[in-house]
Amino acid sequence: MADDNLQGLPMPPAVGATALTPGTYDGVAVFVTGGGTGLGKAIASEFARLGASIVVASRSDEHLAAAEEAMTALDAPIHTVACDIRDHESIAAAFDSAVEAFGLPQVLINNAAANFPVPAEDMSPNAWRTVVDITLNGTFFVTREFGRRHLAAGTPASIINVGASYAWTGGPGFAHSAAAKAGVKNMVETLAVEWGPYGIQVNGLVPGLFPHEDMTDDIQGNLVRTHDKDVCQPALRVGQRQELGWAATFLASPYGRFISGHTLVVDGANWQRRTLTNPPVVTVRDQMGKEPFSSA
Repeated sequence: MADDNLQGLPMPPAVGATALTPGTYDGVAVFVTGGGTGLGKAIASEFARLGASIVVASRSDEHLAAAEEAMTALDAPIHTVACDIRDHESIAAAFDSAVEAFGLPQVLINNAAANFPVPAEDMSPNAWRTVVDITLNGTFFVTREFGRRHLAAGTPASIINVGASYAWTGGPGFAHSAAAKAGVKNMVETLAVEWGPYGIQVNGLVPGLFPHEDMTDDIQGNLVRTHDKDVCQPALRVGQRQELGWAATFLASPYGRFISGHTLVVDGANWQRRTLTNPPVVTVRDQMGKEPFSSA
């Protein structure tokens, strides 16, 4: 029987609105890895609207150009720099470039990651290493460089690591990414304690389903089949990208200073959803339309 009272969570204010005081980030430089597309760009945009200077680091010239275009449209100071977050020398050079442009960034957004669905038995050693190297090692290497510079300067700072809810639950089909994101979550909790005495705040930010152009093919396919997944989530809607950006700007703001070591999930309670009775089990191979496994 249909319940006519179902309406889901209200839609957010329009893009461009903000709960923070205009100019909250005047004079602040924000360093964003993977900030040229998708959710990284959405987060960078909200900092830019509040007055921040934006540094975007990426391996892709195309993504750097997209960041330049987006931030310029917001009249935000923007500096882009090529960077491979798996390489500590590349990271150091990227921060040197950022410092030359805007001074030492006060906020770091670790958004860059690698991810694709694959049954564990089909995953090559190289696939495992690549995802863990970018998502976990890369996040640590960038965080380490940023933290060391602030420790040496004796200046406060804020770090936000973009995570995933399967860091808690596991992620069938994403063993590599789930393991890496669990490490990222643990890193948040560890470094918040280590670096808190020096004024460095460390938090995590976990997005739910926020449709964007950088989603993997499997997620895009699910959206097509389920009409934005509105009936599949407790909120009865997907996230709007500015909602994730607003969460990030609050966590790093003067109003969120006492929040550290916390991972904030912004997903309309979707990851906590449970059913009274379990549906039939469908293997990852079946969900992905793969034939039965054969070692040949």
